[in-house]
Amino acid sequence: MSNPNMLVEVAWEVCNQVGGIYTVIRSKVPAIMDKWKDDYCVVGPYIHKNVAAEFEPITDLSDNYGQAVQRMREYGFDVHYGRWMVTGQPKVILLNPYSVYHSLDKIKYLLWEHHNITTPNGDSLVDQVIAFGYLVSNLFREISNTNKKSNIIGHFHEWMAGVPVPEIRRENLKNVKIVFTTHATILGRYLAMNNPAFYDHLHLMDWRKEAHHFNIEAQVNIERAATHGSHVFTTVSDVTARECEVLLSRKPDVILPNGLNIERFVALHEFQNLHKVYKDKIHEFVMGHFFQSYSWDLDNTLYFFTSGRFEYTNKGFDMTLEALARLNWKMKEAGIETKVVMFFITKQPVYSINPTALETRAVMGEIHETTDAIAKKIGEKLFNSAASNLDNKMPNLNDFVDDYLRLRLRRTLQSWRNTNLPLLVTHNLVNDSTDPILGFLRTSGMVNHRHDPVKIVYHPDFITTSNPLFGMDYTQFVRGCHLGVFPSYYEPWGYTPLECIASGVPTLTSDLSGFGDYVIKNMENPEENGIYVVQRNHKGYHEAADQMANQLLHFVKMNRRERINQRNKTERASVGFDWSELTKHYNEAYDKALAAK
Repeated sequence: MSNPNMLVEVAWEVCNQVGGIYTVIRSKVPAIMDKWKDDYCVVGPYIHKNVAAEFEPITDLSDNYGQAVQRMREYGFDVHYGRWMVTGQPKVILLNPYSVYHSLDKIKYLLWEHHNITTPNGDSLVDQVIAFGYLVSNLFREISNTNKKSNIIGHFHEWMAGVPVPEIRRENLKNVKIVFTTHATILGRYLAMNNPAFYDHLHLMDWRKEAHHFNIEAQVNIERAATHGSHVFTTVSDVTARECEVLLSRKPDVILPNGLNIERFVALHEFQNLHKVYKDKIHEFVMGHFFQSYSWDLDNTLYFFTSGRFEYTNKGFDMTLEALARLNWKMKEAGIETKVVMFFITKQPVYSINPTALETRAVMGEIHETTDAIAKKIGEKLFNSAASNLDNKMPNLNDFVDDYLRLRLRRTLQSWRNTNLPLLVTHNLVNDSTDPILGFLRTSGMVNHRHDPVKIVYHPDFITTSNPLFGMDYTQFVRGCHLGVFPSYYEPWGYTPLECIASGVPTLTSDLSGFGDYVIKNMENPEENGIYVVQRNHKGYHEAADQMANQLLHFVKMNRRERINQRNKTERASVGFDWSELTKHYNEAYDKALAAK
């Protein structure tokens, strides 16, 4: 692609973190900037309250994008031009949708008149998207007019950025070539959440009927208009491509698998040491959470986790629980001494952290303080005794412990111990009685009995450094675990397992996720590299759950040396998912767009 070419990437999540597309755009920036330099610009909405933390204004408007921004401002539009303060620091244009709300009725009328897309009243997201789309359409007109000798590639992500596509085609801006990417069809997401046989019934779906049923006709029509108005239509995986053919009536021209900026995760030879450091922090939490009721050998304990939005079926929480119940039984039958602690990290409405969880954490701090004081006293007295002792005998260390510290430790431990079962959930849930995770655990009897080798910790909030229970951020928590578990039912790509392997942590995914499907087709012996893929496509729920339980059992039976070797292979395998490797697919899409008539 020789100059003059310009690349303008439009997404609702530019400087506006809502979901996974923010990670896609942000992590891809350095690789795109290497090729496009300042001919690349991202466009997003100016709505996030914390936008100033990521945005640095540019006052010089003499460049190609600045001239278009100046014209927009002359028309009275609220336009912000600057750099996105992420790695690579690309140029960014942010458009305030609220600034044209006084013309929203007219904008909606034109959308209906020109493209036969009707929109409801009172849907705040749809209103924001339509107003944003109107501003983006005007922006592209100005970029086109001020750069008539340039080819301008407009890359639009998801239905929230899809409104300008049909309008740009209607205006026949000949030097604008359009690439549209759907990361997950909006209708597919709704259907998968409500139809346990979604993939088996996909070919029978009537998109109009289903869109009406879920009251998302405007969103679906915008997505379809963008799909059919683009010169090049793309999606992120072969799994979603099959969905697009049915629900959007167009086969994607190019598949754009998602990557990561792997360099951000690289710890070189340190990643094994970091695993131990953060595993020890998880040990502290586990001791506080479980050991007041009963204890076990933490050196023979594995930490599994799953995380993400609370979509019980789509994210595979249901299958994870079923597989864990089977693993619990299999481990007991085999007499395996190893313990597995499984963390569910997600977001649910809560009243507060459970006071008992906070109290045990505080008591653990008191025990730490007391034992450190005892250790210091013993160390000082032992040194003095050893230096002055002429018979070289080992003294009785109990003689070195002050009665006060001995009594303080005994009282603390006595007040802490109890016979109650350890908590299943760390917070007081608003919907405790109807929560499906708790419902499964209580019905199946997996409530952290002493004799169960599989223990559960349900943490209905995301992990951050300010979290009083863990005291570390999410990436540190991931590094401290042994296995990430993500057997998704509906997952167009899946960043959580990819983030695991980038941190040198083995992971489990499914062939219904874009990531898992890509691994099967592009990697030999993925299990050797620490990537376990559950086969859910065209398999029954219970058959898949049993396969998953056996995969987990295989992991449990590995010895420490085998797990260390596997972590090394996992970390090395992540290099294949770096954007420097995967942007070739984007270049293919852009070449096709430039060649389009």
